Amino acid sequence: MQFHNLTEFLRLSAVLNYQLSTQKIIWENILSIIIGNATISSRERSVFLAVLEYLGDVYGQKKRRLGSLSILHPLRATALLVSAVKRPRLIDMVTELLHDNFEDFKPERMTIEKWINGQGKFNTFLKYFSTEEQDVLLERLKMLSRNSDETYYQYIGRMLDNVQNNPEIIRIKLADRLDNTLDMRIDLVDPLEKIDFFEQLFQLMFNTYYEGYKPDIPHPAPSSAFNGAQRMYQLFKNTVLMSLIRKKVSLRHDQPTQRIFQYLAHASMKEAQRNALHIFGYHERSVTKLRHLLIETMEYVLRGGIDAITSPREGEKLDGLFISHFNHPERAIRESMLADLYQDKPLMIEASLAFIVIFLRFINDPDYFIRGISETGVHPESTAL
Repeated sequence: MQFHNLTEFLRLSAVLNYQLSTQKIIWENILSIIIGNATISSRERSVFLAVLEYLGDVYGQKKRRLGSLSILHPLRATALLVSAVKRPRLIDMVTELLHDNFEDFKPERMTIEKWINGQGKFNTFLKYFSTEEQDVLLERLKMLSRNSDETYYQYIGRMLDNVQNNPEIIRIKLADRLDNTLDMRIDLVDPLEKIDFFEQLFQLMFNTYYEGYKPDIPHPAPSSAFNGAQRMYQLFKNTVLMSLIRKKVSLRHDQPTQRIFQYLAHASMKEAQRNALHIFGYHERSVTKLRHLLIETMEYVLRGGIDAITSPREGEKLDGLFISHFNHPERAIRESMLADLYQDKPLMIEASLAFIVIFLRFINDPDYFIRGISETGVHPESTAL
């Protein structure tokens, strides 16, 4: 199964959620869903089940931003890892299951009783591993945990600077981002399921009789968790991660990690298409205006506008996009910047199209990354537009 496909991802979510909603959760069923047809030893099964029970205990009924159970995230991310890597090692799967452990479960966020109980279960499944394996697992979990004083850029840079002895950490982080990218919608079906997005673009550009994209359903109820600009911020984070990986680490001889890198690029490109298609269908219906925006974006891309970070500039919608709308470290200010972006539908269209091309470049060019992205942040390149 290609879980980077939104329809497959929604099915995976539904099956896992059904199992989690039973009166008594059967963790063996959850395990079977995650590993698919893979065969594991009795020892591996015991470890896996112990970790799942631990997660069920510490997560409880905690919810994610969209309202789904928080435990779904590590379960799906591990299933995505297995799908991409085919047969990851036990320690890789356990790392994926626990990748948010040090960030999510801190004593100040839990009752003393729950903290003690959770630590007891954590130490119980650690005993299944050798001392060396325990050290590797704990080191990985520290690498995957963002410190409170770190920017996202510093966090990813630190992680990548320490992958020599833990190269699998990259694919684990990519699976985490892949799940976060797909987990931004509560649609019943993928909006792209029956639509060829690139056909829509061709019609807009060349068919003078084309009346524009007409969705089959009324405008969906707005989500309080994610609007188009907030989804775009997640695509920005993917761009940062993928650019830093390309700058700092070679994946040429690591086919499993290359595969999940490609999964993330495809999922991100599709999400940018959904954003653009939504605006085409519900917010900007003028074919003439859309054609102008398409041509403007195409010219910008062909001039090298997506090759490097740019500064804001009068008259160019996309110049300074990353700096002006995604880059502020304070969440409240960044949310205000995203709210401004959401109101600017022409810019939303051009930004969505630019992200489509960015992720296509990641897919087709093994050396592509956006210059000006580093562990210190995003900085305009002197040679950029």
